[in-house]
Amino acid sequence: MSDTTAPEKKADVHSKGHRRQVVESAQDEMKTFDVLKRTATEYLWPNWRLVVLSLLGSVVVAGTTGILPWLIQQVFDEVLDNKDMTKLVLIAVGTVAVSAFKGGAAYTTNITKNAIGQKIISAIQSRMFARIMRADLAWIANTHSGRFISSFMTDAGRVRDTVTMSIIDFTQNFLTVIALMGGMFFMNWKLALLGCSVIPFGMLYMRKLGKKTRKASRQGLEGTGDLTAQISEALGGIRVVKAYNQEEREIARVTGSVQTVLRHAMRGFRAKAKASPLTESLSGVGIAGVIYFGGLAVIDAHLTKGELMAFISAMMLAYQPLKSVANTQTIMQEGVAAAARVFPILDIEPKIVSLPDAKPIEISAGAIRFENVHFAYADGTPALKGVSIDVPRGHTVALVGPSGGGKSTTLNMVPRFYDPASGRVLIDGQDIRDVTLPSLRQSISLVTQEPFLFDDTVRANIAYGRPDATAAEIETAARNAAAHDFIMALPRGYDTRVGEAGMKLSGGQRQRIAIARAMLKNAPILLLDEATSALDTASELQVQTALSALMEGRTTLVIAHRLSTIKHANNIYVIDGGRVLESGDHASLVAQGGLYAELSRSQFERDIPEDDETAPEADTAVKAVVARA
Repeated sequence: MSDTTAPEKKADVHSKGHRRQVVESAQDEMKTFDVLKRTATEYLWPNWRLVVLSLLGSVVVAGTTGILPWLIQQVFDEVLDNKDMTKLVLIAVGTVAVSAFKGGAAYTTNITKNAIGQKIISAIQSRMFARIMRADLAWIANTHSGRFISSFMTDAGRVRDTVTMSIIDFTQNFLTVIALMGGMFFMNWKLALLGCSVIPFGMLYMRKLGKKTRKASRQGLEGTGDLTAQISEALGGIRVVKAYNQEEREIARVTGSVQTVLRHAMRGFRAKAKASPLTESLSGVGIAGVIYFGGLAVIDAHLTKGELMAFISAMMLAYQPLKSVANTQTIMQEGVAAAARVFPILDIEPKIVSLPDAKPIEISAGAIRFENVHFAYADGTPALKGVSIDVPRGHTVALVGPSGGGKSTTLNMVPRFYDPASGRVLIDGQDIRDVTLPSLRQSISLVTQEPFLFDDTVRANIAYGRPDATAAEIETAARNAAAHDFIMALPRGYDTRVGEAGMKLSGGQRQRIAIARAMLKNAPILLLDEATSALDTASELQVQTALSALMEGRTTLVIAHRLSTIKHANNIYVIDGGRVLESGDHASLVAQGGLYAELSRSQFERDIPEDDETAPEADTAVKAVVARA
C-alpha cells in the first residue's frame, strides 16, 4: 500500500515519539494498590478454589513453623534438665511429624501457587492477543510488533509474579511471621519488643529501594521491547541487510540494546541486593540484643534456658519470612512497571465496530459508492479531501496516481480498515457503518501487493477464508488461479508447508495462492492493491491471467502503478493529494492531456519496447474480463 506510506510514517513517527512518555506517565500514575486490586479481581478470583487451597497450606506451614520453637524449649527445660528419655523420644518423633506435615503443606502451596501463576499468564496472554487482533489497524500501526511480543512474553510474566509472589507468598510469609512473633510475645513480651524494634527501619529502607527497583524495571522492560523490535526487524529484513553489507551495523545495534537491557537489569539487581546487607545487619542487631538481655534474664533466673533458646529460634525462623515480606515491595514495583505496559493493551477498545442496531449487509449488485469522503490520520495529517467515486456492479474501476496520493487509503475504506471523518461509503446503497462488520468483510476479497502466507500448508493458506472448504473446492480454486500445476510439483503437494511468510515460494507463486484464497472465498466485491507491481514480467503474466478469472463477474476496485494492467478498466480515477483530479477511461484520460496522460506517456515509453509481447497479452486478458462485465 505504497500511497499511504508517507502519511502513515508521519503518523507513526509522531505516535512512537510520544509512546514512551505516555507509558512512563501511566507508570507514575498507576498505584501499587490499583495493580494488586485489579489482578486479584480479574485473575485470582476466577481461581478462588486454588487460592483457598494455597492459603490453607500457608496456614498449616505457618502453624507448624510456630510449633518448632516450643519443641526446642521442651528439649532444654524438660528433657535435658530432668533427663526424661520418654519426652525426648516423643519430642523427636513429634519434630519429624511436624516437619513432614509442614513439608506436605508447603508442597500443596507451591503446586497450587504455580498452577495459579500459569493460569494467570495464560489468561493475560490470551486476552492480550485477542485485544490486539480486534484492535483498529491505526492503533496497531503505531507500535512495533516486537514490542507487542515483548509485552506478551515478558511483561505478562512479571504481572503473574506480582500476583503469585506479592499476594500468595506474602500471605504465607506474613502468617508465619505472625505465628512466630505471637509465640515470642507469649514467651516474653519485653524481649519481643526488643527484637521487633528494628523492623520499622528495615521497612522504610525497603520502601525506598522499591522506588529505585520500579524505575530500573520500567527502563529494563522498555529496553527489552526495543531489543525484541530490533531483532524482529533485522530478521525480517535479512536480505536487505546482507545485500547492503550491513551485518556488522545490525550486530552493533542489537548489541547496544543488549547492553542497555543488561545495564538496567544490573541496576535493578543492585537495588534489590542492597536490601540484604541492611536486613542482615538489623537482624544481627535484634538477635544480639535478645542474646544479651535474654542472657542476663537467664542469669538472674527470670528466664529459663529453654525459653531463651526457643525465643532465639523463633526470631531466627521469623527473620527469613520477614525479609521476604519486606522484599515484596520491590517485586510489586516490578509488577507495576510491567502492568503499565500490559493493561493499556488489555484495555484497548476498537473504535471501528458494528453499531448496536447494525444488520448484516445485503448484497444485490455489489456496487460501491464514495460520497465526499474526508479522512485524516491520528496526527492530523489529511489523507482524503472530498473523494467521490462510483464503482457500478460488475465493473472494474482503477485508482492511479503518484505514491502517497491517497489510493490505498481510499481502498481501505471499503472493508472499514479506516472510517471516514466525514462523508459516506455505500455498498448497494447501504452505509457500511450501518451494517455488521463481519458481514461486510465476508463480502470482500482482498489481494495485496505482497500477499501474506502463514507458516502452514498450501491447503490451509488457500482455505484460510473458508476453513470448512472441501479438498475439491480448494483444488478448483487453485486451478482457476493457475496455481495447481506448481503446487503439485512441490514435495508434498497441497500439504507442503510454505515457510515463514511463504518464503519457500516465489513471489508469483505466493500471489497465485493468495488469488486462489480469494477465489475460494467467492466474495462479490474484489479489492486489488497493486497485486502485480512487485512481480517480474513472466510472473505478472501468469498472475494477471489468474486475476482475470478472479475479476470475472465481480465488482472490482484496483490500485495499479503499471498502467498497462488497467488500460481496459471500465473507469479510471486519478488521485493525488487526497483528491480525485481526473476520471474516465484510458483513451479519454490520455486525450485530456492531464496527469494520467503524463503518467501513461512516461510509463509506456519506458516500460514497453516495440518487441515486448507480454504486456499486450496481459492487456488482452483484462480486456476480455471487462468486455464480459
